[in-house]
Amino acid sequence: MEFIADFHIHSKYSRATSKDMDLAHIAEWAQLKGIKLMGTGDFTHHLWLEELKVNLEDLGNGLFKYKEVYFILTTEISSIYSKKGRTYRIHNIIFAPSFKTIDKINETLSRYGNLASDGRPILGLDVAELAQIIFDIDENCMIVPGHIWTPWFSLFGSMSGFDRIEDCFERQTENIFALETGLSSDPAMNWRLSSLDRYTLISNSDSHSPRRIGREANIFNCELNYKTIKEVLKTKDKKRFLYTIEFFPEEGKYHFDGHRLCGIRWSPKQTQAHKGICSKCGKPVTIGVMNRIEQLADRPEGFIPEGVIPFKNLIPLDEIIAEAKGVVKGGSSVEKDYRSFIARLGNEFEILMKVSEEDLQKNLPYKIAEGILRMRQGKINIKPGFDGEYGIISIFTDEDRQQKPEQQLSLF
Repeated sequence: MEFIADFHIHSKYSRATSKDMDLAHIAEWAQLKGIKLMGTGDFTHHLWLEELKVNLEDLGNGLFKYKEVYFILTTEISSIYSKKGRTYRIHNIIFAPSFKTIDKINETLSRYGNLASDGRPILGLDVAELAQIIFDIDENCMIVPGHIWTPWFSLFGSMSGFDRIEDCFERQTENIFALETGLSSDPAMNWRLSSLDRYTLISNSDSHSPRRIGREANIFNCELNYKTIKEVLKTKDKKRFLYTIEFFPEEGKYHFDGHRLCGIRWSPKQTQAHKGICSKCGKPVTIGVMNRIEQLADRPEGFIPEGVIPFKNLIPLDEIIAEAKGVVKGGSSVEKDYRSFIARLGNEFEILMKVSEEDLQKNLPYKIAEGILRMRQGKINIKPGFDGEYGIISIFTDEDRQQKPEQQLSLF
């Protein structure tokens, strides 16, 4: 069966996360989006784990169910440690096939840090050692390096990471077969590194609030069970892993270089021209994802290797609605329209990708239908994100905005 999966989220027990990140709200928004399989996130946190054990139905195949939504047991570990005189800060997503395995993982990892301090615990544990521990407990677990290009907390991060996967995972490298691209990069950017060809690239929301679920996701066509999903990811099976859903990577918080406090937003060439030093404060700028990929790439931009999983860039429906209305995306009027359109046309992903042009124009206000069609055609303008600040996507031109509201939003 074909289904959409978002493996990487956080619960209400993680720092800077909505109190609504509980099972009821996660399941509700997964259905609004059209997502069939969710990661639980945060299984290392004792309170969240207890909620999962009480409320999830164990299907006996490594997956679980709450109402109409399937769940796979996941968590994110932040490793901060020193190696050969340098400090590394790496995030990894761990997948587990059972609560029995989780109990063993949590018992062991509790010796390296306080798991109760946060849904995404910080451990002073070398990633290679972490991987050894996890796979010794259960070889059916999966470890996926998270948002691998984020400057401060990732495998290849400019401020925190390594230049090669082998230097990070050492002997455990052979057990790593998938990587998470993160919001600030898409698969095409990763294709520029021949060293990544053997890995399956996945995309997830890393959501801290229910409405951000699915901003990046994965589309499969396979059986809904843990063993099959692992096999599909390990073999990079294009027949069963159809494509990923991506942010436009420029919208990610770390796409370009810069200094947020100084208002400096630079492309890699601009950073090079300034020798990496902020022209306002004189300190080094934060090197973003695009620049970091340029540093490590051995292929030109636009190179497409054989056997890659394709992808689609989307803009979340609430962002399209908000821009069309000229209001903030978190406003009550946006959610009211969002729910109304879904009741009329199906879930969010169906509206963004599958509903025909004719049905969009018949059932949605003109400007919102036009926004969806322009997004499908890639007719957008983006001011890239930098140094922790999201990029700004613009679908409509100044001329569009000068139209009267009734011209823009009228349904007929």
